Amino acid sequence: MTVATDTIRCQTEGDGDTIDLTGGLAQAIAASGLRSGVATLFIGGSTAGITTIEFESGVIEDLKQVLETLAPRDRDWRHHRRWGDHNGHSHIRSALVGPSLSVPFVNGESVLGTWQQVVLLDFDERPRAREVIVQLIGE
Repeated sequence: MTVATDTIRCQTEGDGDTIDLTGGLAQAIAASGLRSGVATLFIGGSTAGITTIEFESGVIEDLKQVLETLAPRDRDWRHHRRWGDHNGHSHIRSALVGPSLSVPFVNGESVLGTWQQVVLLDFDERPRAREVIVQLIGE
């Protein structure tokens, strides 16, 4: 078994910005030289998440609407009162989606469904420079 680590860097607009990481994952797998194994993508920070979705504007807007229903921006979050910022909803949304995702790869390619892409969801209230760690374990 071999471990390889790579980074996908991206600039987000914040406020629910959705970034397709699928191409970056493919590049990390190719650069590793590994043929089969598992890739784990991880976003450091507590106001973003990683998941899979069909990277299509309708689904992206639907997901934003659902997350707004579950963790609305305009709620009186205790986090706002404690820190004086206004991103309490961002932390809750991040906790719901989660900071990491594992994707198997075989013959040097990720094993994703036809309409399935890996995405970064940035929930913070402002643009951010984000770094997604991609760690590959395989042979």
